[in-house]
Amino acid sequence: MKYMGSKNRIAKFIIPIIQKNRMSEQYYIEPFVGGANMIDKIEGKRFGSDSNEYLIEMWKALQKGWIPRKNYTREEYDFAKMNKDIDKKLTGWIGICCSYSGKWFGGYAGIVSTKQGVRNYQEEAYNNVMKQINSLKDVYFMHCDYKDLNLPKQNSIIYCDPPYASTTKYQNDFDHTQFWDWCREISKDGHSVFISEYNAPDDFVKVWEKEVNSSLSANGIYGKNKVSTEKLFIYKG
Repeated sequence: MKYMGSKNRIAKFIIPIIQKNRMSEQYYIEPFVGGANMIDKIEGKRFGSDSNEYLIEMWKALQKGWIPRKNYTREEYDFAKMNKDIDKKLTGWIGICCSYSGKWFGGYAGIVSTKQGVRNYQEEAYNNVMKQINSLKDVYFMHCDYKDLNLPKQNSIIYCDPPYASTTKYQNDFDHTQFWDWCREISKDGHSVFISEYNAPDDFVKVWEKEVNSSLSANGIYGKNKVSTEKLFIYKG
């Protein structure tokens, strides 16, 4: 799924690092599952949660066989934005798959003439998700805040892709200090925690980095492609 801040392009680099020492029965958990562009490439026991309940309702419905339309009108887009709770799964779909760059209600995306020709953004999103859903059939999706996750007592692999600091206002109320404290706490409890970010506190160590073109940059500017350095961190204690 095209999703703002998606790790689809770098998944092939960071998944081997995250799974290097994974045991057969070990849980893989994503507290910020978003467009599921990492978890769809993982096997075994998988758990994905997100604070966006509409997104989670959409994933659950797709798992059960719900098929959205390939195109929704601007009027339907505006209606869903103003009446989110009438059909939560549809709101989840329209809010992301019918928006530019997969940004939550970030502007209606339809059929547009570009320099490369005519593009149907919604149909592209539909095709991407339909290819993706078969690899998500056994993922346990749950709506909750990362702090409210009921983590297994045994060691789990936890991959976090939180809203990046100083980037977008997608979640401008996100408490980054509280998040890093949570990562410290669950790391000390024995979980293997990996965090994607541009920067991290001094007691976290960088285990991977790569420059990528992205519409989401560390300088807070959204839109158009810019070069940013994606990094993967773990807690060093």
